[in-house]
Amino acid sequence: MGLGLRALNRFAGLPWVDRFGLRKPAERVLFHGAKLGFRTAGALARRFRATQQLLAPVRPAPAQAPALFDLTPTEEQQMLREAALGFALERMRPAAQGADTAGAAPDDILAGIAELGIAQMAIPEALGGVGGERSAITNVLIAEALAQGDMGLAVAALAPVAVSTALVLWGDEHQQATYLPAFVGERAPAAALAVLEPRPLFDPLVLQTRARRSGTDYVLDGVKALVPRAQAAELFVVAAELEGQGPALFIVESSSAGLSVEPDPAMGLRAASTARLHLEGVRLPGNALLGQADAAIYRDCLRLGRVGWCALAVGTAQAALDYVIPYVNERVAFGEPISHRQSVAFAVADIAIELEGMRLATWRAASRAEQGLDFAREAALARRLCADKGMMIGSQAVQLLGGHGFVKEHPVERWYRDLRAAAVMEGVLLV
Repeated sequence: MGLGLRALNRFAGLPWVDRFGLRKPAERVLFHGAKLGFRTAGALARRFRATQQLLAPVRPAPAQAPALFDLTPTEEQQMLREAALGFALERMRPAAQGADTAGAAPDDILAGIAELGIAQMAIPEALGGVGGERSAITNVLIAEALAQGDMGLAVAALAPVAVSTALVLWGDEHQQATYLPAFVGERAPAAALAVLEPRPLFDPLVLQTRARRSGTDYVLDGVKALVPRAQAAELFVVAAELEGQGPALFIVESSSAGLSVEPDPAMGLRAASTARLHLEGVRLPGNALLGQADAAIYRDCLRLGRVGWCALAVGTAQAALDYVIPYVNERVAFGEPISHRQSVAFAVADIAIELEGMRLATWRAASRAEQGLDFAREAALARRLCADKGMMIGSQAVQLLGGHGFVKEHPVERWYRDLRAAAVMEGVLLV
């Protein structure tokens, strides 16, 4: 983008620009270039190669169902949750406003989250990770904790984990041996799961991104929207309508010819550096198809992503509640704290009540997913509850702060913008 702007600036300064009446067109190009950025080719990626020979894909074992229904985190899960929450409050929360303004996640924050070992927990030991049983609940707890620091930074950090999780759950032995070793190394690649498309009333089961067979290869055409850190990503899992079969997932390396990226900033999630992914005749080898275009796998991908967004909504809503309670207790109006007014106290109580419902619905969906049980109903209920009540909580938090809720001095305006993402985003996350 910088090179493009410098070239256009030099062009605009040439003496013959005015002579031929090109001043106004050049200024318009400069304006739109500065506003939207230029499309760039995909990031120059490392060369992914198989580092071991696998005879069969390695899958995590389903979690053991408890004798009694109990969603209480285990001691290990609680330790991981507390470690993630400590990092979120001590490191992410102070950096959140700057990251939102800059539209990018600081490198030290991403590196710090990587040091927590989140990516390795989703990868089985046989593939270099530390995972054993399926850990959807653990992933939800970590996502929830990180979102209490900032949802945009959490999305930026967790997007690569979605790709490694997809490879663990649905990749064949060649795909796992080729790509997963990079995720357990010292420099894990930036990666993203791209499902959403830039059109109103988007239906993830009716995709306009197309994939067609060409000999033994596949050719992809289409546009994906709100892909986090796409400009830095080295690997994508892209959802496309496979000709004659339906929606399917494809592994796309960022160095693929025909792939380009342009900025796609949104109302919220600014720190995630969202961008559009353009696929124009992108040719992929036959082994780029993930999960053999199984319709059940694609639907599970959508549901696991929605549960992930619910986890982020729960964490952000918890942050809002924790911020609002001391504010209404300390804010004095007409000689007493505003929390003494019933309307204020009831609004805070409503936030707490709805938040607990969101959390329990999300945990229940994740619990069934990790046990290998059908969780379609539970994921749908959690998604609807978190979409509706998450936005309500964000709005109430802004309202309770009055004029302070509208300014960037307080983080509730950012949380309100981020919470709206839970209702519209698809893909990006997997738990």
